[in-house]
Parts: sequence; C-alpha cells; structure tokens
Amino acid sequence: QVQLVESGGGLVQAGGSLRLSCAASGHTLSTYVMGWFRQAPGKEREFVAGISWSSNTVYADSVKGRFTISRDNAKNTVYLQMNSLKPEDTAVYFCAASSTGWGFNVRTYDYWGQGTQVTVSS
Repeated sequence: QVQLVESGGGLVQAGGSLRLSCAASGHTLSTYVMGWFRQAPGKEREFVAGISWSSNTVYADSVKGRFTISRDNAKNTVYLQMNSLKPEDTAVYFCAASSTGWGFNVRTYDYWGQGTQVTVSS
C-alpha cells in the first residue's frame, strides 16, 4: 500500500509560480510511474504530467513548456514545478502512482493523494 500526500498548493497571481510536492510512504516510488492530475469544479479529472521509472516525461498540451515534473527517488518524492500560471490552471491537483505503466486515464493509477488546491487569480 502506498500513501501519497501532496503539498505546495496555494493562491498565486497569473504569471506566478508554484511547486507542488508529492511525498510517498509505505513503498518506494522508484517502481511506480507517477502522474499529476487536476480537477476543476464541475469538470472531470484530467491528466497534467507523467514521469516514468527512468524519468521520461510526458505533458498535457495545455501545460507543455510551463510545467515540469520530476522525481527524487532518494526522497520518495515527486514534484510539479508550475510556471507562468494562468487562471485556467485553477484546480485541485492530485498525484497518483501506477504499477502498470504509462497512462493518461485515471483508471491506470492505483494510488491517489488527497489533493492540493491551486488558485490562480487574474
């Protein structure tokens, strides 16, 4: 069983930056593909970024060039650096772990954190 805890969310003005962290316990993250998702009010949860065991990365088109996902296996932590934030980035951000591999669908992921709120003001 993997427990995931996100942190680093908050209120920021458009154009600003935030770094989200996802700390894991219960199992080493090095054997999982990790993903960040987000969910805005009234919308479905959507894929934001993913990172493989070997640190290959993939991004949603809406965040490409602005967000960076990374992992520190020694700290059992995954990060999401978010730059040039826009009001449309406002959402609850979730990290997730997959034991089966890459996926843009929520069903691919076995474990989820509780989420952290990101609010971008215009």
